[in-house]
Amino acid sequence: MRLVILGGSGSGKSTQAQRLCRYFDIPLISTGEILQEAISGDNLPSEFRWSKTDPLTSLSVYPSLSELGYHAQAYVEKAELVPDEMIIELIQIRLRQPDINGDWVLEGYPRTALLAEELDFFLDDLGQKLDWAIYLQVPEAVMVSRSLGRSLPDDQAEIVQRRVELFYDRTIPILEYYDRRRCLLTINGDQSPEMVQQNILTLLSVP
Repeated sequence: MRLVILGGSGSGKSTQAQRLCRYFDIPLISTGEILQEAISGDNLPSEFRWSKTDPLTSLSVYPSLSELGYHAQAYVEKAELVPDEMIIELIQIRLRQPDINGDWVLEGYPRTALLAEELDFFLDDLGQKLDWAIYLQVPEAVMVSRSLGRSLPDDQAEIVQRRVELFYDRTIPILEYYDRRRCLLTINGDQSPEMVQQNILTLLSVP
């Protein structure tokens, strides 16, 4: 089972990604988590360590994940999107790691239609194919209130509103991309986590 979870800030996509990974017992690939690993730089798990001598990463423009994290941190601190080329490197290298055996849930990526298409090309190279893109549809007001309710340091009103605007600008074309390929599942995300998960499993035809 290879799934992409899509949704705006506060839509519950991280929660559902974790729930689905536990249900199917498959790895979670989260761009947010990988970025935090890269930025912290110290206690990186072995699957996130690489160098230019690694055949899987010989084309990387960064000599280490820590250096990539150093460059990404400036964007994160300003609540700006980390450049696509950095995220592409993270995802492609992660998908080639030995603990990823063909089944996974991807959360936080792709974030543009162009990246969605590039992901499909990359999966073709790996001999894989995306099963479903799951979109958690939540009203804008709910996304804002949920994000503010988490009381995280970076969840100030202006930043939250900016994330919502970015979401609509960048994510709607992704939905159209996956809809054309008939692999888009739209779920009402304005429900309890348990109900959202059950609706996802129902649409996936999982008993």
